[in-house]
Amino acid sequence: MRRIYTRTGDRGTTAIHGGARVAKTDIRIEANGSLDELNVSVGMVRSFMEADDPRQSSLREIQMNLMTLMSLVATESHRRDENPNSLPSSLVADVESLIDDVTRECGESGYFILPGGTRLAAMLHGARVAARRAERRLWSLDAVDPVPSEILQYINRLSDLFFVMARSEMESGAADEERWKAFSYKRTQKK
Repeated sequence: MRRIYTRTGDRGTTAIHGGARVAKTDIRIEANGSLDELNVSVGMVRSFMEADDPRQSSLREIQMNLMTLMSLVATESHRRDENPNSLPSSLVADVESLIDDVTRECGESGYFILPGGTRLAAMLHGARVAARRAERRLWSLDAVDPVPSEILQYINRLSDLFFVMARSEMESGAADEERWKAFSYKRTQKK
């Protein structure tokens, strides 16, 4: 059996797609690390669900997309056409449709919600903040090497999806959401 360790990263560098070596503190590695943390968060959410939960397939698809995303992010923009991995053209539209479906189930919220409630809702909030962190790292990478817009949009939508899924979980678990304050910008818009 081949060893898992290679010792090639012992001096603070790692390889990216295409073979170049970069510092482990490089923004590309930071972005991919955040995407990896997000993928783990989604896996943890799935582990709290029943195996026959219909949301399992959507979350598995998200994990598969995140693996492809990580491959693309690990590739410098001028070499991305050499990467054999690709995302579905409906990537953003699919997650928006899922958000709309879940929102119809639980209705809109005009409040900031305290994360928590059921274990699964808390895990979904954890995935939400992991998505936000990954999005920030991707925008930092985009400032030095362009990230495809559909990747940036997708990660932004994932945080929205996990928020509404957490709300839906609270509602289906017969648990009350703990509200902090009403959205002031929504009150302003109604005037």
